[in-house]
Amino acid sequence: MPSLPLRLGLFYSAIFVGTGASAPYIPIWFARHGLSGAEIGLILSAPMMARMITAPAIGVWADSFALRRTPLILMGALATVAYILLAAPFGFWWWFAVWFVAASAISTVSPLTDVIVLARARRDGFNYGWPRGIGSAAFILANVVMGVMLVQGPADLVLIWIVVAALLTAVGARFLLPPDPVREEGGRAALSESLAGLGSLVRDGGFMLAVVSVGLIQSAHAFYYGFSALVWKAQGIPESLTGVLWGFGVAVEIGFLWFMEPWRRAIGPRRLLVIGGAAAVVRWGTLALSPPLWLLFPIQALHALSFAATFMASLQLVERLSTPANASSAQTMNSAFSGGLLIGLATIVSGGLYDAVGAYGYFAMAAMSALGLAGALRLYGVKRLDG
Repeated sequence: MPSLPLRLGLFYSAIFVGTGASAPYIPIWFARHGLSGAEIGLILSAPMMARMITAPAIGVWADSFALRRTPLILMGALATVAYILLAAPFGFWWWFAVWFVAASAISTVSPLTDVIVLARARRDGFNYGWPRGIGSAAFILANVVMGVMLVQGPADLVLIWIVVAALLTAVGARFLLPPDPVREEGGRAALSESLAGLGSLVRDGGFMLAVVSVGLIQSAHAFYYGFSALVWKAQGIPESLTGVLWGFGVAVEIGFLWFMEPWRRAIGPRRLLVIGGAAAVVRWGTLALSPPLWLLFPIQALHALSFAATFMASLQLVERLSTPANASSAQTMNSAFSGGLLIGLATIVSGGLYDAVGAYGYFAMAAMSALGLAGALRLYGVKRLDG
């Protein structure tokens, strides 16, 4: 039997080997089936914009089970079925509805897994970054392998890949995740109890300040995710190097997750979030000035701070500002702000910015990060985070 950190890493791999293929390549599948760019954008953005509602609702539902892995099994199974149903040729509204279900389900698997892994890492004394970094490596692998496959193969390979990955997620949740209880005393929480836990988070000023600050910094990646390839191409950088630059950023992120645990623990989550916000301001402000190729690599190395440090800080802050009874709701709310409403709005705005001012659109992302940084500094007034 593999060690628990390795099993958790394999489970993260099942999640991210799917999203690593779907995130860049599912638009190709939709396009090959006759959808316009506007239709594809609507399909992809709808579950992101709705995540402010769907993620907390799923979090409350997840907290009502006896075991934390049970809702992960069900979400993986639901995503598998929904991805299979995408193959039915019923047109735009069918694909819109089915993708909404699939994306809403699979996007909650990672934050619900974080609840389990964070608790186990603290209890068993291993570095959370090790299993999470294995998942990031799987994301890169899926990017590269699917890109190669699509050079010669049909777009339907994307759909087959993500169906298999979702099925692996459902099966992996059952056999790779430990049977940890939601409530330490055992049993199921009543729905009213779970809703009360969600309500207490919404009324908690410190918690909301933390998740909004994190959401602003993370969502400022929107212009980069959507338009970096186009910006670099306009600057004369070939597409082949775009993949190298993206891969380099994620590789540095993995190194941060695997090897910087002692430093992260020493400085604490508030300071880590401040560092992540400051790095984001520097990163986006510099990219707005269209730097030369040699400078892009150290700028991409800042991904370890603008994304990974911010992400790690958010997990620790949310864990400290929540209780075991509402931990799933807390992490899904955190995910909803970072990967839902704020990044959805930022993505929509980024499109207009790119059309109007090109690379200068990064300045708006720097300003967004500065707002998140200001919120991170205000967290020093939250006494529960002291010590």
